[in-house]
Amino acid sequence: MAWVVERRGARGTTYKGAYRDPDGRERSAGSYPSRREALRAANREEQKVFAGSWQDATLGAVTFRDYVEKEWLPSKHLEATTRAAYVSNLNKHYYPFFGQRQLNKISPSLVQDWVTKAKNDGLAPRSIRKYHTFLSSIFGRAVRDRILVHNPCDHTELPKVIARKSRTLTPEEFDRLIAAIPEQHRLMVQTFIETGMRWGELNALRPRHIDFLRRTLSVEETIVETSKKNSPTGERFIVKPYPKSNVPRTFGVRPDWLDAISDHIQSRGIGRDDLLFATKVGTSISRNSFRTHVWLPAVRASGVDFNVRVHDLRHAHASWLLAGGSDLKSVMDRMGHAQIQTTQKYLHSLPEADQKNLDALSHIMSRR
Repeated sequence: MAWVVERRGARGTTYKGAYRDPDGRERSAGSYPSRREALRAANREEQKVFAGSWQDATLGAVTFRDYVEKEWLPSKHLEATTRAAYVSNLNKHYYPFFGQRQLNKISPSLVQDWVTKAKNDGLAPRSIRKYHTFLSSIFGRAVRDRILVHNPCDHTELPKVIARKSRTLTPEEFDRLIAAIPEQHRLMVQTFIETGMRWGELNALRPRHIDFLRRTLSVEETIVETSKKNSPTGERFIVKPYPKSNVPRTFGVRPDWLDAISDHIQSRGIGRDDLLFATKVGTSISRNSFRTHVWLPAVRASGVDFNVRVHDLRHAHASWLLAGGSDLKSVMDRMGHAQIQTTQKYLHSLPEADQKNLDALSHIMSRR
């Protein structure tokens, strides 16, 4: 039961409302000029304890950084590479603004100020939404831990994301691009368009993943590139024994590509467990280095008139398959998509895709 503690001092008598928290510890509901007010305040807090809605206001005095590093991050079940990415984002996007602020002093207005600053600093609206979701998950956990009453990320005004019309590389444009790629990297780029593999999956590809008899390729591993500073192992490249979505996949490949790969393996003396595409010393190829020194110069030299990325070859692979008559489910399995909606976005991405609709309309109209 709640109770009142009478206090006598030089300025007169005050009354402290007292109650016990869920752990049985004595708590103060504040000091009041009358016994009745003190008891009423103590009863209110006690009812919160009984209802399971009581919160310890002192817990919110922890700084954002301390809460993240001592409570939120240790409780996450993350892969080493994901944890490294989280730490990098925290250091870059959150700690400079929120790090030393008390958790219970971070208001919705302060979060709004963070969004405004990010926009003024040139961060893209899509990225701001992504980082806001990440921030909201931290505060959401603090609410569940009863450290905060409300999530300050609720109802934040976020910048509008305007969807950009995607452009898919055509076979003719790819021919120009591949001709501009240096000879030593040409087969690697050809493999992207032949298989639709992700960068990390192709970077981890080894001869043992190819079945020349059955003419199939298995995607079983991926290599993640991270900074040594944030790497849990201190290594720049980390091999994961499974691809994205955690599901290995096997699909067919064309004989011409297999012949080229066979020649590549034999001419370079690549062992069964060696990387199929590697640096001169046999290590993984850096994505950023490849983009800077090989890819971008080739794109400029090819005359392709849009900012095509290496990852766009994966998009082109899926689009070409669907435009050529492949069904959604088989392309989904080949690409390693977790949801068929991801595959569907490639249905009409080639410039001539809508021509099929026009041809169909003309065919029906001509029957009148």
